[in-house]
Parts: sequence; structure tokens; C-alpha cells
Amino acid sequence: MRTIIIYCLEHLSERSPFVRAYGSFDIISSQIQYMTGSSKTGTSGTSTVMKRNRILVVDDHEDIRYPLATYLGRYGLDVSTAADAEDVRALLAERQFDLIVLDVMLPGEDGLSLCRYIYEHLKIPVILLSAMVEPADRIAGLELGADDYVPKPFDPRELLARIKTVLRRLDAVAAPAEPPLGDGHYYFESWVLDVGQRELRHSDGRAIELSPVEYRLLRALVEHPNTVLSRERLLSLTNRDDSTPFDRSIDTQISRLRRKLEDDARRPRLLRTAWGDGYLLSADVRRLRA
Repeated sequence: MRTIIIYCLEHLSERSPFVRAYGSFDIISSQIQYMTGSSKTGTSGTSTVMKRNRILVVDDHEDIRYPLATYLGRYGLDVSTAADAEDVRALLAERQFDLIVLDVMLPGEDGLSLCRYIYEHLKIPVILLSAMVEPADRIAGLELGADDYVPKPFDPRELLARIKTVLRRLDAVAAPAEPPLGDGHYYFESWVLDVGQRELRHSDGRAIELSPVEYRLLRALVEHPNTVLSRERLLSLTNRDDSTPFDRSIDTQISRLRRKLEDDARRPRLLRTAWGDGYLLSADVRRLRA
């Protein structure tokens, strides 16, 4: 690992787009050392919550390719690298990847041509990197099958966030459809959700009115208790063919449910937030069929 650090530092320069994204050589140097637990202070990197998705980073510039691979690896990604289309095709023939970060300006076959091939034949998500920032360039890349387009110079933290977003979207789409469970009652804490009547009742006899969206959201949570559900997963579980997505209002709907379920909505015990990941119902749930 120390060899990687030394190589990265020796091949970085103040002109590097990766360095400019951070602002200075000193910042990126200390960041790489921190990532691998090799800083002079002895600080070790922390573990991450991301699973080991396999990522391919494609860029002909070493001072972008290797530091970026090291950075992404720090966050739990299994990263391979390639310098041109020939390397990419060879790697794709021997292993599978969950996502490809692809520079547009490659020697020989360019990134746009490679993106089209990947989209048409492999269906692997692609995030394009490019110094071309005109809207027409971004549109061209997206129309060829790219899932996202990041202009250079870029902030590695933003790229990481975009990678996580694409992977979450992919997981949500690939998730198996939930089988219909029919009528029944879900008991949790002092509450019971009556599926047949679509009614929420408290043990003291109060009946709580739920909107259709609130009902579907609560049902998704009680069917997956003590499990973090991302916003994309909640969308997958709650959207119906005859309904419109409510991605941007997930947080609002959770807030409304908290006001109905929690003693203190500002300090929720049941509907908890997993920061950066989603929400979970923190409760033991019993289900009785009608």
C-alpha cells in the first residue's frame, strides 16, 4: 500500500485535474495518505457502508487514473483501471463490472464510441468524464447510453456521490418485486396497521387517517422492519402503475408519518433516519393474517 502512495505522489503535479479539484498538491497528498492509514500521525482510514461493487476507471492520464482508483477504493469499491479502449475490452472479456467511469477523450477509439458499445451490448452503467462542458456534449453522451456526465476538473467527492446514486438506482431496479401479501394486521409498539381496511389504530382505540401515499409508505416499512430502505427502494415498494413517483417528497411523507406515530416527532424512536442511506422502522413487528 505504501508503494501505491509513493507512486501516486510522484506522478501528481499541480497541473493535474485531480489535484486542481482539491485545490492543492498538499491536500491531495495528505488525503491519499489518510485513505490508506499511512499518514505521519498514524491515523487509519475508517470503514465504509458501501458494499464491494466492482468499478472500472478508464482514463489515459495516470495522474487522474491511479489517485482516483485509490480514492474510490477507500470507500469500499473494488476498482480496476484501464488507459484506453483496448484495455477496457480486454478487461470486460475477463470479468464483470457494476459501473464504468469513462473518460471521453481517449487515444484511439474514443470514450463515446466505447460508451455506445457498452450500452448496446453489455448494459453496464457508465459515468462519462470530459473536459467538454457544453450542453450539446453532455446531451450527446447521455443519448449514447451514459447514465451520468461529470465535467473536468471534478471534485472526487461529487463523483463518488454520483457513483453511489447510480448503484442505488441499479439495486432498486434489480430488486425482486414484492409478492402480494393480502389482508392482515401488522402489530408494532402500540400500533396496528389493518391492511384490509387500510387503517392505522392505536392501542388506546384511536384511528389515525392515512393518505394513500402514507399508507403505502408505512406498509413498506412494516413489511421490512429494522431494515434500512433507501429512497430508491421505498420508491420501488410504494409506486404503483397508476401512480406518479414521489421521490422528492419521500422525506416529507416520512415527516408526516412521524407526526402521527411518534410521541415527539423531533426525536423519533420508530421511524429513524439512516443518514445518507434512507429510513428504517425500528420496531418488532408481528403479522397476523385476517
